[in-house]
Amino acid sequence: MHIALTRQVSPSIKHCELTHLTREPIDLQLARRQHRQYEQVLADLGCQVHSLPSEPDLPDSVFVEDAAIVLDELGVITLPGAVSRRAEVLSIAEALAPYREIRFIESPGTLDGGDVLRIDKTLYVGVSSRSNQAAVEQLCDLLNPFGYTIIPVSVSGCLHLKSAVTQVSQDTLLINREWIDAELFGRMRFIDVHSTESYAANTLRINHKVIYPTAYPKTRQRLDSQGISVRVVDVSELIKAEGAVTCCSLIFRG
Repeated sequence: MHIALTRQVSPSIKHCELTHLTREPIDLQLARRQHRQYEQVLADLGCQVHSLPSEPDLPDSVFVEDAAIVLDELGVITLPGAVSRRAEVLSIAEALAPYREIRFIESPGTLDGGDVLRIDKTLYVGVSSRSNQAAVEQLCDLLNPFGYTIIPVSVSGCLHLKSAVTQVSQDTLLINREWIDAELFGRMRFIDVHSTESYAANTLRINHKVIYPTAYPKTRQRLDSQGISVRVVDVSELIKAEGAVTCCSLIFRG
């Protein structure tokens, strides 16, 4: 059984951190409806959804992925690159503690979970504006004893590694090659995002199906043409907060 840890949308989301997007008004009630629909899709795909209450003073806290990396062997609580987000991790650590032994990334390391793409026993870790080489080295120390390989990936032009690449099947990645070096991913096959949809590479794969935003129809057609089974969700308001479908949940085996 998979557990999906989520958190309700903060009433202060309009004050979220933004790095690459221009601030737009966010409709809080619509964002909350979209988030509930997202949670329903998680449940439809077989996840047991554990939804945490909103954090009124933490605008970005709906994006729980950035607070932790959850593996079969342990949970790693991150130290987010944005100082304003560091208080988010405490409740995530508490929620994960019944399921996993917990370890922590410590300063000078900074790490957002959105910069970590796991493919089997390899973790690709984005070195970005939010995550640094010191955190990569700490992950190596924590995870090498469990047989994981850690590969740093330079990220430019977007917020996180998973803004640029995600896994859509066992051997296939959806990718924006302008933001990362595709050669680092070895023999994986690639589906390229449409040239007019730069932010279209973020997907969430659960039980051989892919959750995908309605915002990128041209790239979705490419997924369909390659036989990728897609469940679409409207997360337009969360996209305005520089969020995406992986950001809003932590998925792990119960």
